[in-house]
Amino acid sequence: MIYRFTLVSDEADDFVREIQIDPEATFYDFHEAILKSVGYTDDQMTSFFICDDYWEREKEVTLEEMDDNPEMDSWVMKDTRIDELVEDEKQKLVYVFDYMTERCFFIELQEIITGKRMKGAKCTRKEGEAPKQLMDFDEFEAKNKNNASSAMDMDENFYGDQDYNLDDFDKDGFEGFDEGGGGNPYDEDRY
Repeated sequence: MIYRFTLVSDEADDFVREIQIDPEATFYDFHEAILKSVGYTDDQMTSFFICDDYWEREKEVTLEEMDDNPEMDSWVMKDTRIDELVEDEKQKLVYVFDYMTERCFFIELQEIITGKRMKGAKCTRKEGEAPKQLMDFDEFEAKNKNNASSAMDMDENFYGDQDYNLDDFDKDGFEGFDEGGGGNPYDEDRY
């Protein structure tokens, strides 16, 4: 059996990597295959996250042991086989390669190839340039500010209604709060 994973990035539209791997390999083997396919160094903290169908992170597989609480489940890359946590096609994972800025690859198990076997892992598709491995905080914040300001213009259309008016939420809209001694939260005399 072979797992065929596809990796994409939200930073580079033309970036795609496809990695085929033995499901009995460890997450560390997968980690090494990813680093090799994108040309990153192996000197950073990284983690895999097993996600639900909506990319919500559920289980973390860390490079090093992070949790010393025996009551908490924890998974370490070198000790965890891929098929322990990934069993179904379309399973989603996130691979965080830059912990300081939470930058990551989005991974999906595209296909489980039965009737074939392989040892280790290999990159079978390589398109586009990978985003650079590390980004300093100033660069990250500047990039996010530019993206946020262009993606979200806080005007009257922000709430989905062109007729939206902030004055619609004035103190007159809160009648009844003064019953029971609570007072109107917009009553200027209280402050």
